[in-house]
Amino acid sequence: MKVLITGFDPFGGEKINPAYEAIKGLADNIGGAEIIKKEIPTVFKKSIVELEKTIEEEKPDIVICVGQAGGRHDITLERVAINIDDARIPDNEGNQPIDKKVFEDGENAYFTSVPIKAMTQEIREGEVPASISNTAGTFVCNHIMYGLLYLIDKKFPNLSGGFIHVPFLPEQVLDKGNVPSMSTENITKALRLAIEGALKYKEDIKVQEGKTH
Repeated sequence: MKVLITGFDPFGGEKINPAYEAIKGLADNIGGAEIIKKEIPTVFKKSIVELEKTIEEEKPDIVICVGQAGGRHDITLERVAINIDDARIPDNEGNQPIDKKVFEDGENAYFTSVPIKAMTQEIREGEVPASISNTAGTFVCNHIMYGLLYLIDKKFPNLSGGFIHVPFLPEQVLDKGNVPSMSTENITKALRLAIEGALKYKEDIKVQEGKTH
């Protein structure tokens, strides 16, 4: 069994990205699975190209992409990716697509294919705050999640994949006022527990994780 976990490079003026900083702390083997760690660029299109290349090279069984969600207070496992790029800020190469489809021949949306409720439960049992999110935004995080699930739909049907958003690190919010953060150690722990949950559960559990808004 092999798990590929990816994190973005810093973007939006930040010097670090908590996603890849936390990924670097993961063990090379979790639950008997080999863990492949990959940093990918915060760039539209190029990020998906890099992801597809790595999938072809490594042939993982599970892919989990991770990104920064500044302002969120907990680990959020994404349920759905939508077929739209609508960038509030430019990516790291100055691209700023507005109302563009990620893939013209893709579905309007794709749902995650990893057991996010079970993974969320595992993280909480490890005493790290976590929840299900129903929007991955419209920047490169949604872009890579949609791209991953598109690739699973079109090219890698035996692959499972999903996306996790993580908060800022404490050092990122020193000059941001009352903005939540989480330590690198807790984010790394949460990602380990998420991977363990993805390996343990072949089908998701039926528990209430819905929201009213």
